[in-house]
Amino acid sequence: MEIRKVNEEQESLSVHEKQEGFLARMGISLANWSEKWFPDAYIFAAVAVVLIAIIALLMGRTPVEIGVDFGTHYWDLIPFTMQMAFIIITGYVVASSKPVHQLIAKLAEIPKTGKGAVAFVAFFSMFTSLISWGFSLVFSGILIKEISSRVKGVDYRAMGAAGFLGLGSVWALGLSSSAALLMATKASIPADLYKISGTISMSQTIFTWQNFVLIVVLIALSVWIAFVSAPNKEKAKTAEMAGIDYGRIGTVEEKKKAQRPGEWLEYSPLLNLLLVAVGFIYIIHVISKTGAIAALNLNNYNFMLLMIGLLLHWTPRNFLNSVSNSVPAIGGVLIQFPLYAGIFGILMNSGLNDVLVKFFLSISTENTFPLVAGVYSAILGLFLPSGGGKWIVEAPYLLEAAKELNVSMAWVVQVYNASEALPNMVNPFFMLPLLGVLGVKAKDLAGYSMLQLIFHAPVVLFLLWILAKTMPYVAPIFE
Repeated sequence: MEIRKVNEEQESLSVHEKQEGFLARMGISLANWSEKWFPDAYIFAAVAVVLIAIIALLMGRTPVEIGVDFGTHYWDLIPFTMQMAFIIITGYVVASSKPVHQLIAKLAEIPKTGKGAVAFVAFFSMFTSLISWGFSLVFSGILIKEISSRVKGVDYRAMGAAGFLGLGSVWALGLSSSAALLMATKASIPADLYKISGTISMSQTIFTWQNFVLIVVLIALSVWIAFVSAPNKEKAKTAEMAGIDYGRIGTVEEKKKAQRPGEWLEYSPLLNLLLVAVGFIYIIHVISKTGAIAALNLNNYNFMLLMIGLLLHWTPRNFLNSVSNSVPAIGGVLIQFPLYAGIFGILMNSGLNDVLVKFFLSISTENTFPLVAGVYSAILGLFLPSGGGKWIVEAPYLLEAAKELNVSMAWVVQVYNASEALPNMVNPFFMLPLLGVLGVKAKDLAGYSMLQLIFHAPVVLFLLWILAKTMPYVAPIFE
């Protein structure tokens, strides 16, 4: 009887290992394929320009008209482009500061087992992504390194994927949501889009109980999957096994004192403290005048993080070193977002926007539109990996269709936010900052990311559909 029981347990374990191995192998195969065949994200944006231009030609626009539409609108998103770049810069600056590094080191002492460590990283990756997606990637990378030096037998692939979970699940439901911040900031909304939507305040999007439900369910689901799918100590593939030496944490090091009189102010906290004092006077003024929620637009959000970064780095030299380290991560944003603005110009002037509106109206009802929009945004995200830029492309026809169907435009913003994050699980573009911190490749993380995606996709789409029933239609508000 005991022999039979042991055999049954071994057979059960063998089946479980095969299932887990199959899912991991499937994810790694997809990642290997994407590394081989996926071009740079810029190529996707450039191809999108060409495709939209061809469609515009077929709809009767002349090459000259298309060129004028593209060039006229090319620089329309410069304010928004800089705002997105600053989200990355400020997130990096705050996460790489000495006080935050010390906090991370303390947190890294909490998990004691490999499976617990993976779940722990998953939680903090998602929690910090609600503050800033740029902050989350750097914070998670440093946390993974610190835990790896303390807990033995942690699978580096599972923990790396857990560190990326914020970008594949809840980041766009938090404070750095590109779409929600854009729609709350009149100056950042393209004029033609503003005529459709007006402004949509954060109190209608991320600060709703429906959004809170999305966040809680996705965090709980993700942490559970991270825990149960992480290999035990005996089966884990550690960073050491893979030949990865994390070494010292890649934060900005404290510099020595000034070597000449001209450097004195660089190494003194005086200027930082004065700038922070002036900055916080402004922040307090805005909050007292408009309220905390109304004050949270893109400019004020970035401004607050910038002031916090100045304070945490203490001296101008440490602050500037951190900013310099963050700059390479913004190259894609700077060069791609103008292309999205050009796409927007061709889209609006060619009449393609009206065609897409009619298409969505033809296949949707008030009941099904949130689900249709969610599936569409998730699929398009595989080809246009940019939360803010892609929203500029989708927003005109999605919001126009929502108006026609009397669907809450604010909830359409959240439908976009939740579904747009799904393809990040398998698209290496947003992994790049974390991969750089950890010194790993996308294929190392994609197996466990794919496992998360299999569970996330149906849950997200169901929640978007069912919660839409609780969101009434609100007419556009024009300031």
